[in-house]
Amino acid sequence: MQLAFILYKYFPFGGLQRDFMRIALECQRRGHSIRVYAMIWEGEVPPGFEVLIAPVKALFNHTRNERFTAWVEADLGRRPVDRVIGFNKMPHLDVYYAADPCFEDKAQTLRNPLYRKWGRYKHFADYERAVFAPESKTEILMISEVQQPLFVKHYATPAERFHLLPPGIAQDRRAPANAADIRAEFRREFNLADDERLVVQIGSGFKTKGLDRTLKAIAALPPELKKRTRLIVIGQDDPKPFLLQIKALGIGDRVQILKGRSDIPRFLLGADLLIHPAYNENTGTVLLEAVVAGLPVLVSDVCGYAHYIAEADAGRVLPSPFSQATLDRLLAEMLADDAARAAWSRNGLAFADSADLYSMPARAADVILGEQA
Repeated sequence: MQLAFILYKYFPFGGLQRDFMRIALECQRRGHSIRVYAMIWEGEVPPGFEVLIAPVKALFNHTRNERFTAWVEADLGRRPVDRVIGFNKMPHLDVYYAADPCFEDKAQTLRNPLYRKWGRYKHFADYERAVFAPESKTEILMISEVQQPLFVKHYATPAERFHLLPPGIAQDRRAPANAADIRAEFRREFNLADDERLVVQIGSGFKTKGLDRTLKAIAALPPELKKRTRLIVIGQDDPKPFLLQIKALGIGDRVQILKGRSDIPRFLLGADLLIHPAYNENTGTVLLEAVVAGLPVLVSDVCGYAHYIAEADAGRVLPSPFSQATLDRLLAEMLADDAARAAWSRNGLAFADSADLYSMPARAADVILGEQA
């Protein structure tokens, strides 16, 4: 079959983007042709992929999205395909990969009522309704159990159109046989002494991921522990407001912010703790990437994959409503307790051997291609 994949932006370090790439490659591996429509593409194009970049511009995102949709539909009209798979909500999709949370729920619960008078609201509400309305034919690939009831609540979407996928953790995130050697080399490279603790926060979108909360927690560590704790933040985002916060908190010598990079497994093996106090998070793939690498996790319970941390007993889960004081206390306790971190690490590695954390691309391809059992 000829398949068309649509996403607004591709860059190698985004969670949605990495999921798209692995699903598309799985479909290609099964013998199908891949065409991709995007507005922005950063990084290499896999052999055999046809990537089309839409020449659309606009002052507002929602206007640009609408122009992009029209451009894609015009090209598909000239060159039809067998399936259209979207990684952002938009009309006329055969399959939608639900990486984003329910927009209508957020608009009603987190926004001022006046927001729903704006053109931006109408655009995103219309595009979401095009996917989830009862009369739509779009099959929906769900990666978060938490979100499905919200879509049903607002749109009465028929249950049979939802397909809940297992996580799709890449096998290269698992701790290899020489993990101890990689860790030692990494810590030499970053000048980390044996008694120093490295905390990592990984993910694009620093505001949503709760980096401000993390920085406050680092600043609040007991003085002796703070002196031997470092934080490395990795992600694609503007660091300027957080660099100002770091300066104001007086922790400039404790924190580094790095751009997205391709050697994340080294950081997962070299660190002592992953922190992820997100404000909201549909899933949180990095949480499971840490677990299978044997890295303990401290995460807020609003993340869709936070329940795996509890099930694996691979760290601590912050309860809602969020409390900065609780985050501060748990971070200090986890960094100070070497035996507990060792136990969480062992538990995570055992969970990696027993749980289905890897089959998402294959299961998604089954639905796209109509091959599910």
